[in-house]
Amino acid sequence: MSELTYDVIVVGVGGMGSATLLEFARRGIRAVGLERFAVGHDQGSSHGETRIIRKAYFEHPDYVPLVTLAEDGWEEIAARAGRELLVRSGLILGGPADGGVIRGARLAGTVHNLRFEDVSASDFSVRFPGFVGSGDMSLLYEPDAGFLLVDDCVRACVDQAIDLGAEVHEGVCVRGWSADANGVVVETDGGPYSGGSIVFCTGGWTGEVLSDLNIPLEVQRRVVLWFETKVGAYGVSDGSPIFGFEVGEHFFYGFPSLDGESVKVSEHFRDDRVEDVEAVGRTVSDDDSEHIRAFVDGHLPGLTDRVVKESVCLYTMTPDDHFVLDLHPMHTNVAIAGGFSGHGFKFAPVVGSVLADFVCEGRTNSPVSFMGLSRFS
Repeated sequence: MSELTYDVIVVGVGGMGSATLLEFARRGIRAVGLERFAVGHDQGSSHGETRIIRKAYFEHPDYVPLVTLAEDGWEEIAARAGRELLVRSGLILGGPADGGVIRGARLAGTVHNLRFEDVSASDFSVRFPGFVGSGDMSLLYEPDAGFLLVDDCVRACVDQAIDLGAEVHEGVCVRGWSADANGVVVETDGGPYSGGSIVFCTGGWTGEVLSDLNIPLEVQRRVVLWFETKVGAYGVSDGSPIFGFEVGEHFFYGFPSLDGESVKVSEHFRDDRVEDVEAVGRTVSDDDSEHIRAFVDGHLPGLTDRVVKESVCLYTMTPDDHFVLDLHPMHTNVAIAGGFSGHGFKFAPVVGSVLADFVCEGRTNSPVSFMGLSRFS
């Protein structure tokens, strides 16, 4: 295979890579996306039907303006696709009043004057059938929150990028890369690619492909379970919201039913480090599901204990749970997106815009300076 040349090479075409490829194509830049698997694969972090989009950002108030930009981006992509990608279902958060989730969400609401509602424990199960709180649980409702149809989002970005002239090469594994002032070269198992710049959106493989930077990234394995419903109280049409509950040291979240027969539930805070991303266990064990089952049993009485579907995904964590968005410190034509720590997918249109700014302008006006590599120095 002879060397293929492009203006920009995007490595990884999951959530971030697909949106980044689309942004380059919209700017008229000749770009190619290299995807190790197939578009829409289930080996990384951008699969499993749904992702939350919210402004009750307990992680840090600085994310709220970025959520607004991301919502606008997804609405534009959906309009061009001619189908719904963002479903407004509302979000209910529960936890101790002084816990990290409720306290952090209230802070975001205060800083950005957001519209949240307090829900009393006595009204909770009446207003949201199928849910049970606990006596000491504070409850906060964000009516404008929703969820993204993650698989459709990735496909829409890829399709629109290709329509605008981008290329996507599936089944291409990157074996190495180099960069200098004249451009970049990417070595793959299918032959070399060259270009002016390269963008890495490689999820759980970021630490491996950028080993020269020693970014403190930790890959963690997460299990997602779909529980059978025994009552019809969990659909969007039933008024069922996205939900997130801080229970002890754990945080559980889930979504309204998409099929009327099952509800997706997972555990966000969990220490399940992956030493070898190539050997992630894809089989769900009893230990994997123990905490999730206990949460369902205590708080979602309209579900049975029967799991009808299960999935494994990857979190790529940073020490502070904030993202990595920056230029390579030694190469101004190498941009990096990683460490999305289990809450990044919603920002994909913003990430794509920021990375395109880095490559095209060498800087961005988007408020992402707190995501730079220098914080690890």
